[in-house]
Amino acid sequence: MGHTEEEIHNPRTGQRMRFLQTSADTDGALLRIESVNPPTGVAEPEHVHPRQESRAEVITGTLRFVVDGEERRLGSGEAITIPAGTPHYFVNDGEEDAVSIQEFRPALRTADFFKTLFELAERGKLDEHGMPSLLTLALVGPVFADEIRAVRPPWPVQRAAFALLAPIARLRGHTAA
Repeated sequence: MGHTEEEIHNPRTGQRMRFLQTSADTDGALLRIESVNPPTGVAEPEHVHPRQESRAEVITGTLRFVVDGEERRLGSGEAITIPAGTPHYFVNDGEEDAVSIQEFRPALRTADFFKTLFELAERGKLDEHGMPSLLTLALVGPVFADEIRAVRPPWPVQRAAFALLAPIARLRGHTAA
């Protein structure tokens, strides 16, 4: 592939990611990640990728996906494709680590988002649900709004709140990572 496969770790959730193909490798068309999710039973926050299709193929273990309110459990060799803008989340509520290949089309800045999130985790800046504080989110959210957004509250409300809170966050010494 002509690049070094970078690996990152989220000490808050135990999740590990290895970047297999990045935007630089694919002229922005694709981000491909090997993800290892330990069996925590804790679901990630429901979110959307507003401008990206996402796909996951389970290699080992199981992952439970909830996509637009529909639940689906994937085992080894099974895959799911999630259209852009579709609310979803997943959780490993099984007995063993789940290894999957995750893809995002186009790549956008999703690799940078995961690096930022995992760096926040390393610095102890995520809560028990894996989320940054509201003030940190006010700085991170707008930077990665094309890649990922929480489903609630609605995006216009989030955007307005971020605009009001970002100056306060900066004054209090919060950073995006």
